[in-house]
Amino acid sequence: MPKTLTAEEKHRKMMETPIPRLVFNLATPTVASMLVSSLYNMADTYFVGLLGSASATAGVGVVFPLMAVLQAVGFMFGHGSGNHMSRSLGARDTGDAERMASTGFFSALIAGAVLGVLGLIFLDPLVYLLGSTPTIAPHAMDYMFYILIGGPWFVSSLVLNNQLRFQGSAFYSMLGIISGAVLNVALDPLFIFVLGMGVGGAALATATSQLVSFVVLLLGTRRGGNIPIRLRAFTPTREKFREILRGGIPSLFRQGLGSVSIMLLNTAAAGYGDAAVAAMSIVSRVTQFLASAVVGFGQGFQPICGFNYGGGHYHRVREAFWFCVKVSFVFLLVVSGLAMAFAPRVIWVFLMDDPEVIRIGAQALRQQCAVLPLFSFVVVSNMMLQTMGLAGKASLMAASRQGLFLIPAVLVLPRVFGLFGVQMSQPVADVLSFVLALPLALGVLRELKEGRGCALPRVDNAGDME
Repeated sequence: MPKTLTAEEKHRKMMETPIPRLVFNLATPTVASMLVSSLYNMADTYFVGLLGSASATAGVGVVFPLMAVLQAVGFMFGHGSGNHMSRSLGARDTGDAERMASTGFFSALIAGAVLGVLGLIFLDPLVYLLGSTPTIAPHAMDYMFYILIGGPWFVSSLVLNNQLRFQGSAFYSMLGIISGAVLNVALDPLFIFVLGMGVGGAALATATSQLVSFVVLLLGTRRGGNIPIRLRAFTPTREKFREILRGGIPSLFRQGLGSVSIMLLNTAAAGYGDAAVAAMSIVSRVTQFLASAVVGFGQGFQPICGFNYGGGHYHRVREAFWFCVKVSFVFLLVVSGLAMAFAPRVIWVFLMDDPEVIRIGAQALRQQCAVLPLFSFVVVSNMMLQTMGLAGKASLMAASRQGLFLIPAVLVLPRVFGLFGVQMSQPVADVLSFVLALPLALGVLRELKEGRGCALPRVDNAGDME
């Protein structure tokens, strides 16, 4: 258990600790959180794969876009409220941060409940919209049912996770995520095989584990000098939602468009059989796992960026940015090389007895890993722009990888190159998003170097905007 810091000690830590040490101090638990969090889907895919059915494995993959929508809503409220909280805390306005924390949390809880109810009402047509074939649909419906029931606490736990991170309390964030993920790995085989629930058991294990994470994260808001969640602080005003949207819209674009693109990718792959859908689903899980470490490292950068930007220490924002990009690039270069070298073996782990899934998946994995190191610059740039509240630039960058470039690639490349076009869609989108990120991020970094602060108003000590 880390030492409990007062608000003043936490402020001094964020403003004065040397950047490399501060980044690793904050990023280590967030990297662990992201890696372990990605095990939710990895574990479900692995254990469902032991059923020996490509259709069952594909059923889990088909529901992934729906989970991305729930994540999009959670990240929108979590990043939107968290970004504002970090700037408020950097300006020493604890009252404003508390009101924003409660508003983001309760809004997400309500939104998750609404999405869950709507999804259950339209369960049958929804699985086909997400890219199911008739043989995949029964498995997808079994999995989706429990995911939708867990929607409220899944969405709101993402808010708590991000708010804790933005306060510089990554340990409590990590504790909540890891507790649920470890439980999920334990419950998957119990529900799937011992209780004979099959694919539905994997989803029930995930929903149950997410509930445990929710409770642990909620308890974490009342420890370590963190901002507590209080119903009386819930202030759903136009001003609060405007701030949430300004900081959270990029996340909504990133995750929401990702959901649409994966839906289209499933539909395109379905034309080549259940094996193609299963293979692309496995590749998505593996590359997401590799990229999640970089996302976690970038999340460790966000509170540093928010506090120091809010306090006017622009040189520390620049220093932290480049440090995170360099470390993330080297990491992705190494793990991508290993994944390319052992690609067939990686796919084999998830669906051991299907050579067609292994053939399609290994080729797609190698293509995606060839350009994955570029993701380091894209993700850290996006997090910097979003944390600083530059909603237009951040939204454009967030929409690029999974929307602006991937959706056209999925619609065009398979028509020209067939299955190879399906496999190439994500790598093409990754290269183009990197090209877009360069001028957007470098321009902002130049303004920070000149001490202009990118023309974003900062929060003063009274809670008003300067």
